[in-house]
Amino acid sequence: MSERIGFIGLGLMGTGFTRRLIATGHAVVGYDPDPGRMDEAAQRGVQPAASAADVAKAADIILICVINTAAVEDATLGSRGIVQADIAGKVVVDHSTAEIKTTLRIAAELAARGAQFVDAPVSGGPGAAEAGTLAIMAGGGDAAIARIAPLMRDLGSMTHMGGNGAGQATKLVNQTIVLTNYCVLAEALRLGEAYGVDTAKIATALAPGHAGSNLMPVLLPRMIAKDFRPLGYVRQILKDLEMLQAAAADEHVAMPMAAQALTLFRLLAASGRSELDGSAVVTLYPEAKQPDGAS
Repeated sequence: MSERIGFIGLGLMGTGFTRRLIATGHAVVGYDPDPGRMDEAAQRGVQPAASAADVAKAADIILICVINTAAVEDATLGSRGIVQADIAGKVVVDHSTAEIKTTLRIAAELAARGAQFVDAPVSGGPGAAEAGTLAIMAGGGDAAIARIAPLMRDLGSMTHMGGNGAGQATKLVNQTIVLTNYCVLAEALRLGEAYGVDTAKIATALAPGHAGSNLMPVLLPRMIAKDFRPLGYVRQILKDLEMLQAAAADEHVAMPMAAQALTLFRLLAASGRSELDGSAVVTLYPEAKQPDGAS
């Protein structure tokens, strides 16, 4: 028999995930505390559940993708969370970006109730979730990883990084690279504008060299067009950078570049732009005058 799939968290990422799961032939039962999101999910074929516990009752593999660590804890250990169901023999996979210490505690609590836990944060955004091209960084036991591997192949490319917590640690490495790059790309764009470069061609021009990346052709056009509709929110990036610095401090790791990115995103959030896309960091950099001879 095929595994029954549950999904908790039906926001931007959850929408992409569940669309992909349904498109690849999986029946999905889902839950989100937002009634509007529940209605939208039902319209795309997700069977609605009344709580995270009800999702766990109905599914063999329960996927979670929620906004922060507190939401992960509520979905798993809360009064209406997964632990309120009989979860013996089931696998819980957390695709959220969450604190490592809490991740380890949740894994232990679920193991005590007979369930396996995998922390499997992702990178790529809602579009990659829907296309099945996510980078999936997994931490968990070999048996749990083997059991979820067929499902993860429908969602992207999974790499087993080690035991519980290793997935979240790898996601912090990912965020160090990606979120500092938001700021670096903003600076680079302003430099190109100051010298009259056709900025729309930068990503193509640099693609064959060492500066090329899969982030640049996605992010630069949004910065150039000032299109800051959220594919991910400033508040989420700020949360991740705060968590990154806390984790680094625990191990006495110096991260000056990430600290500078944290300062910039704090400024962005403090200026009332928390609900915009992270590409809006470019608005903190003054637009250069065009080199047309004007003073």
